[in-house]
Amino acid sequence: MLHYAVVFFVIALIAAVLGFGGIAAGAAGIAKILFFVFVVLAVGSFLVGALKRG
Repeated sequence: MLHYAVVFFVIALIAAVLGFGGIAAGAAGIAKILFFVFVVLAVGSFLVGALKRG
């Protein structure tokens, strides 16, 4: 999931450089959502792993 967030971030950067503001904003929004979903799932996974061991 983090990979997809980075891909959308790169797309947003390229679109912004080429002047496509709407596409850049959309891709950046998608990247932001995917990144936060990744963070929530990663923290949840770490917590479940820690509770199973302890």
